[in-house]
Amino acid sequence: EVQLAESGGGLVQAGGSLKLSCAVSGVTLDDYTIGWWHQVPGKDSEGVSCIKGDDGTTYYSDAVKGRFTISSDSAENTVYLQMNNLKPEDTGVYYCAAGGWLTYYNGAYVLNPSSHDMRYWGNGTLVTVSS
Repeated sequence: EVQLAESGGGLVQAGGSLKLSCAVSGVTLDDYTIGWWHQVPGKDSEGVSCIKGDDGTTYYSDAVKGRFTISSDSAENTVYLQMNNLKPEDTGVYYCAAGGWLTYYNGAYVLNPSSHDMRYWGNGTLVTVSS
């Protein structure tokens, strides 16, 4: 059984940092592209970042580029999201997901705007950024 378990969310002031973890079991990180979705109530979820299991290539949304860093530890079978310079608009539930993260657009691979291609999901961790 494949399981993704997020941790690390919490309350932080604007400008602060958090590090999210996604512990993966049932598959190895090499098997999938894994990343993070940001969900705000009443809005469509947004893919924030992902890391390819085969070669470690990373991708970021424009909203977090330069502030967030995704990484993985194969020994721990865990994917991390280091979130720096947090903004109130980063508030929401962050879900770890594995599956079809990338789509080919205008000659390059970019984050898939649809969450429907994800195969496995965690239960989410709440991040609240106060102004």
